[in-house]
Amino acid sequence: MKDKNLNFFEAIAPERDKWKKKNYYYWEDIIKLCSFLIPENASVLEIGCGTGDLLAHLNVRKKVGIDFSRNMILIAKKKYPDINFMVMEAENLHFEEKFDYVILSNLIGYLEDIQKVFTEVKKVCHPRSKVIVTYYNFLWQPFLKLAEILHLRMKQPLQNWLSKQDIKNLLYLAGFDAFKDGERLLLPINLPIISNLFNRYLAKFPILRKLCVTNYVIAKPLQEEKNFNEDYSVSVIIPARNESGNIEEAILRIPKMGKHTEIIFVEGGSSDDTWEKIKEMHEKYKASKDIKISQQTGKGKGDAVRKGFEIATGDILMILDADLTVPPEELIKFYDAIASGKGEFINGCRLIYNMDKEAMKFLNLLANKFFSLMFTWLLDQRFKDTLCGTKVLFKNDYEQIKKNRNFFGNLDPFGDFDLIFGASKLNLKIVEVPVRYRKRTYGKTNINRFRHGLLLLKMCLLAARKIKFI
Repeated sequence: MKDKNLNFFEAIAPERDKWKKKNYYYWEDIIKLCSFLIPENASVLEIGCGTGDLLAHLNVRKKVGIDFSRNMILIAKKKYPDINFMVMEAENLHFEEKFDYVILSNLIGYLEDIQKVFTEVKKVCHPRSKVIVTYYNFLWQPFLKLAEILHLRMKQPLQNWLSKQDIKNLLYLAGFDAFKDGERLLLPINLPIISNLFNRYLAKFPILRKLCVTNYVIAKPLQEEKNFNEDYSVSVIIPARNESGNIEEAILRIPKMGKHTEIIFVEGGSSDDTWEKIKEMHEKYKASKDIKISQQTGKGKGDAVRKGFEIATGDILMILDADLTVPPEELIKFYDAIASGKGEFINGCRLIYNMDKEAMKFLNLLANKFFSLMFTWLLDQRFKDTLCGTKVLFKNDYEQIKKNRNFFGNLDPFGDFDLIFGASKLNLKIVEVPVRYRKRTYGKTNINRFRHGLLLLKMCLLAARKIKFI
């Protein structure tokens, strides 16, 4: 099979671009998908790069393309002399470096041993690398075969036809965690107005999306750190407004995590003595605890969190609401989840365990259910509780989210959606940690359910336009 495929691609190489031009609408969508998924500062390896068009259209820091067809590589080098193309077999990768992203676009159908290739791919990945696999939906096999008969598509050698679950299983067997997947293109030809309607909108909805021609899977190396207890330092950011009665308890109940734990209070606009209490507790515990304090100049929890993140010196950033409805003792679970490599963005989930009576009003519960369904659909990753205030991520990843903030805008008063959208745009693996939700013992909520709910809904609609209907 391998020799037959090589002979086929060596022979077809001079005609390859002609056929891609004929089906430009499909190939442009693959470029659009990868351009959206891969950040500009990434190093990228494409395996099975063909004549190099996908790599050439990516705006990234470093590009390397390999293919087993010498003729394909000769054409790629001639077209794009500034990109590093080389002849190399996917089954035998030999690189000294690791790449941030590895692309296998419409390649796996031709491979004799897909699991072996995925195992080789792991050799060029570091722990935070991402692998993007695109392939045809097997439901389209008869239609694509018909297109070959009608000379609308390049004749293909015999291929493997895999479901998305098959691909994810092979990745798992090779040591990868396939944490995100999706579908694109309900209509893979360009019919004015009609194609835009089908592919930008209808293709995003349940049932119809399963009929799309392109499946894609995003995976990361499946490796868990074993001795991580002292690997990272931690900054716990506590936005505090009208929470005077909870300040000392927060300090006393936050566990020591990693090699160092600092606590950062950011006060803003309190009508009680919260700021005075923060200063008092800072003085009282400064000998035994690393505490930093600040006041925000802007408004909203989101602004306070961002100010705290700027002050933070820890490798890992944690948000803890000052109302202590999520017990501070639970933070150790979040540290374990991110430091062990189980996830790259850890989100609290209050909707698993039974919660204290009156901890969450009925309307809030309905809103949480609605937004969890909305986010699961929007981001192609399962969410159960988007509005839990406890969120944890690496500071390096936050810096990347901050750079991309203009992509979504600054509408979020709480910062929850801002971080979730940003984490998804960076393809971070998002993991939810169940927590027991307690009723507050001091003060009252700062949330205006209807006004803030409408604002969050507006953000969801913006995100749908930016990341779903593209």
